[in-house]
Amino acid sequence: MSQEVMILTEDRPVLEPLLRAAIEHEKRLVQMGIEKTLRRLAEFEQLHAMSSDEFEHRMNTLELSETPDFSDWRMEIGILRLLEHQYIVLQNARVN
Repeated sequence: MSQEVMILTEDRPVLEPLLRAAIEHEKRLVQMGIEKTLRRLAEFEQLHAMSSDEFEHRMNTLELSETPDFSDWRMEIGILRLLEHQYIVLQNARVN
């Protein structure tokens, strides 16, 4: 479901390219965050010899106990989901 955000300005020719540039810049920052998070997840996966999906399943079924390292891993998974959602929102944003 598309939603609209209205920005009022008295100088559209100046503001419009600024908004487009800001969205593109934010997309690049979010993409860098995604890449960094994926690298961090790969470190956890290698260290514990399981995929993040398997880890998450085993945590949710209480096969694994919470440890500080596992808490960090779970947070990274959450961060990845948040960043991926933000990227999709920015990718689909349109300035008319």
